[in-house]
Amino acid sequence: MSLIHLFLLVSLVSLEADATTSFSSGSRSILRDIGSNVIADHKDNAVELNATNFDSVFQDTSAKFAVLEFFAHWCPACRNYKPHYEKVARLFNGPEAVHPGTVLMTRVDCAAKMNIKLCDKFSIKRYPMLFWGPPSKFVGGSWEPKQEKSEILVVEEWRTADLLLGWINKQLGSSYGLDDQKVGNDHLLPNISDHEQISQAVFDIEEATEEAFDIILSLKAIKSSETGASFIRFLQLLVPHHPSKRCRKGSAEILMNFDDLCPAGECSYDSGVNNTLRNFHICGKDLPHGYYMFCRGSKNETRGFSCGLWILMHSLSVRIEDGESQFAFTTLCDFINNFFMCDECRRHFHDMCLSVKTPFKKARDVVLWLWSTHNKVNERLKKDEDSLGTGDPKFPKIIWPPKQLCPSCYLTSTGENIDWDHDEVYKFLKRYYGEKLVSSYKKNTGGVSKEEVVVAAAEEMSVPRNALVVPVGAALAIALASCAFGALACYWRTQQKNRKHHHNPHYLRRYSSNYLVMNTFSNIESEREKER
Repeated sequence: MSLIHLFLLVSLVSLEADATTSFSSGSRSILRDIGSNVIADHKDNAVELNATNFDSVFQDTSAKFAVLEFFAHWCPACRNYKPHYEKVARLFNGPEAVHPGTVLMTRVDCAAKMNIKLCDKFSIKRYPMLFWGPPSKFVGGSWEPKQEKSEILVVEEWRTADLLLGWINKQLGSSYGLDDQKVGNDHLLPNISDHEQISQAVFDIEEATEEAFDIILSLKAIKSSETGASFIRFLQLLVPHHPSKRCRKGSAEILMNFDDLCPAGECSYDSGVNNTLRNFHICGKDLPHGYYMFCRGSKNETRGFSCGLWILMHSLSVRIEDGESQFAFTTLCDFINNFFMCDECRRHFHDMCLSVKTPFKKARDVVLWLWSTHNKVNERLKKDEDSLGTGDPKFPKIIWPPKQLCPSCYLTSTGENIDWDHDEVYKFLKRYYGEKLVSSYKKNTGGVSKEEVVVAAAEEMSVPRNALVVPVGAALAIALASCAFGALACYWRTQQKNRKHHHNPHYLRRYSSNYLVMNTFSNIESEREKER
């Protein structure tokens, strides 16, 4: 009898344990599913800041004003307030912003250890706490309760989305509403319906440049003298023509040190070694990541880096001179062929490069070739995405520019057949990828010295006019003209005189048998001396 009781007792315990395990596991699974659905459906528009990216985000924004919320993630009131804050943030932040370029909505988690000193600088004693002011005033800034004549204000009315937006409207003299919707053609993509929004793409170009450099480092993609020469030429194109000042400076520093970092194209990638590429940042070490604005997709896996890389290439193409046209074309083709790691995309792009039989003589031709190539890629990808359902529903691939954005670009349009006015297309591309990107820097000159403004303006707008064929000559012109690069110029000259990578015969044969380097480095140096 005792054995039977013992058997029953063991069975009961076993069943109870199984039931408990099943319930526990099932409960967690259910909670996890519910939680993941909530997270998936929730979209944050407010920009999360921390001690490392705080200054750079405020320096780079094109917005005229900013709201800064200090919170703690463990604070229940902060969690309950977040949906209110996000309702307002969706009006001003992100690719679907209704009123872009007006207010940058940001947040800092004071419960994170890395942000403790930052929160102390603003005397944060309660959560949440909101501030208002011009973005430049937050850079390196602080706030004290009894501080006078500060352009940083404490937001007094913030407890609901209506109160916060009402307070913002008072400061701006505006009448924005929480239900505001973007006005315009529904078929026009949200991030290109406003010409001014292209100025935000400069941040995406910076991030795409940095991400491309990170990919090269992580995959150790510079493996030979050929890939090393390809990377050098790309740097030579970036130094004078990248829209971002800090990316031009970072590219110049890598270019000057490349022979020491990668002798004969054999680079060291060991992060523990001093003399290595990993110690350099092509756009500065404080560049924020995950901050795509113009190129932000509605899904995590869409747009982003690929979009930023296309805009980088377009922005480079509209800045070159006629004498650089073939160099720029072959440099971009070779860079994608060696370093873009999507194999199918790389091969398609490479084939389109090989289809060009005559060397380019005009910068205009490079601009239009890249535009036409981008449209061909979009056509091909659209068919694949439509059949597989993998596209971004809010940013479908289109033939660009759409008629709404450039009606003068279209002569006739019948179905898929478009007769383009190439002169108008060229003017549009020059304006869209040139002036609009430069304008973002012009808008952010507050809080810097007159000398810095003059240097920045000269760097943004100046392009050498003497048919630069070896782009490092253009880089020298920029370096000699800029206070930022002045201290490095002499060393650069010495480095370049000894460089063995002015051109690569295999590389030249691949895309154009007729392309020749027209000037030697010494000739360019003598021209620079005459200019000075």
